[in-house]
Order: sequence, then C-alpha cells, then structure tokens
Amino acid sequence: MPNPVDEHVGGRVRYRRTLLGVTQQQLAEALGVTFQQVQKYEKGANRIGSSRLYDLANILDVPVGFFFEEMADAVKKRSPAKMLKAKDINFGEEIEQQEPRVTKRETLELVRAYYKVKDPALRKRLLDMTRSLGTLYEDL
Repeated sequence: MPNPVDEHVGGRVRYRRTLLGVTQQQLAEALGVTFQQVQKYEKGANRIGSSRLYDLANILDVPVGFFFEEMADAVKKRSPAKMLKAKDINFGEEIEQQEPRVTKRETLELVRAYYKVKDPALRKRLLDMTRSLGTLYEDL
C-alpha cells in the first residue's frame, strides 16, 4: 500500500505535467524510463528517489519543494519516520484529499498560454497584471 506522502508527491507530478500539457510518454522519455514507471510514480505506487525528484523538478521547471506544497497535515503525519516515532497518530483518521486549485479547463489553458510567453520580463508583467485584476475584483 503506497504511503500517503508518496501519493501526494506523485499527485503533484501529475498536476504539474498536466498543467504543462506534457503526456506521460513525453515525461517518461525525458526521464529515461517507461511511461508505466511514470504512472507508478504519479499514483505513489513507486517512491521517487532524490535524484529522480531533482530530474523531475528540472524537467517540469519547478523547485523540488513544489512537490511537497499543499500537503495536508494528516498526510504529513503519515510519513514513515513520523509513523515510527509518534504514538498518538490515529491510523483510522481519514486523510484529507486536497484537490488541486486548478481544475477548470479555462484555468489550465490560461496557464499553458502563460508559459508559452518566452520573455521572462513579459511573463512577470502578465502575472502582476493578473494579480492586480484579481485584487480589483476582490474589493467589489
């Protein structure tokens, strides 16, 4: 049975891959593994070693810490080391499943278009503009 931390990290790999419009086959080729191996990573069935995680971060253009972001506290408590040390963990507790914030097709399309802009300065200006617009509409 996969560890919840491995499932979370695998889910973040799938999330980022999907945002970029990359197929499992394309990611597998970039990593030098089979697409079945990528499937196992994404499901958390196979743990991702540190060198592979480093490669994934570079290929998917994110910091390594990205894969651990938005991890629910209940998942953090289920890491192997915490499970060995902690006696107060309720193993029957339901692990909170966090859905990625980006679930609408429109949002995915927006992110893909954003990453197609090659000029980093222009991308930053687009981000700043979008944040400004979001703040403007929050106040209404």
